[in-house]
Amino acid sequence: MRLPCGVLALPSGLTRWVFVMMMGLALGACSQSSRPKIGFLVKMPEQGWFINEQNAASRVGQEMGFDVINLGVQDGEKMLSAMDNLAAQGAHGFVICPPDVRLGPAIVARAQALNLKFVTVDDQLQGPDGKIIEAVPHLGMSSVKIGEQVGTALAEEMQRRGWNPAQTAALRISDNELPTARARTDGASRALLKAGFDSSRIYDSAQRTTDTDGGFNAATPVLSKHPEVTHWLIFAINDETVLGAVRATEQLRIPAENVIGVGINGAAEAYAEFSKNTPTGFYGSMAVSSTMHGRQSAINLYKWIKGGEKPPGNTETGGTLMTRSNWRQVKTQLGLD
Repeated sequence: MRLPCGVLALPSGLTRWVFVMMMGLALGACSQSSRPKIGFLVKMPEQGWFINEQNAASRVGQEMGFDVINLGVQDGEKMLSAMDNLAAQGAHGFVICPPDVRLGPAIVARAQALNLKFVTVDDQLQGPDGKIIEAVPHLGMSSVKIGEQVGTALAEEMQRRGWNPAQTAALRISDNELPTARARTDGASRALLKAGFDSSRIYDSAQRTTDTDGGFNAATPVLSKHPEVTHWLIFAINDETVLGAVRATEQLRIPAENVIGVGINGAAEAYAEFSKNTPTGFYGSMAVSSTMHGRQSAINLYKWIKGGEKPPGNTETGGTLMTRSNWRQVKTQLGLD
């Protein structure tokens, strides 16, 4: 017999001990149902960055007294289904890194229909006019700033190695449909130009996916088309894309010492590369605390749900250069998993 939360009427014929036991079960059910739930939805749940974010959100939920439902939303259909799923489970809101920022109007409409509060992490939503939906609270990297940090790191390492600019080219891999990607790679390009790099020697390549395979497929045609280039700088939206491009240089037998790749995130893929016995062309990663992103975005949402304290419209973070020589220290410093 399931008892409702609230005042319980004692059915006739029940003994006192049965009533007490049922009362205890009912109170337990009330206590459990009153514990807030939030969702944490990410576009690529298999990537180390998003694994860190979701794990951090779950841990802070345990500390503060709310439950986190972690879900993958690789496309628009899965995203809308996940939102319905959260509402059915009694969730009060969700954090989301959307599979496509252009789904902003659909996310806003569905969240309103389901009475779910939500915040974005990493990628900001776009409205039908292509502009950022500023009413949605957001926490993410300063894409322009972190891109500039990548470009500066590339220029400084190139100079340290004494490379001849006439023999050096830069490979820029980006997704121009994703504002975050464009802002990061634009920032890196500007920093290179500011350092005196020749703009005609920055070669663009579009990526279809932001994983290692996407980086490999985007890099291979450009690298193959320019056999006259002996030294390469590589930058992109994240670590995985840069790693894919580095794998392409290896397949084309370009020596590792002739490649400087700098990614963004500082996730598990970077640690694995830095741990190899022999250095590769993946020189560094501009590390940002995915742990902090997951933790703080979950806290922001929980406080909004619990006390009506709406988070700031846009909170931006910067990066720390992580290389083979310091990655363990940076990992500890930023609290990365």
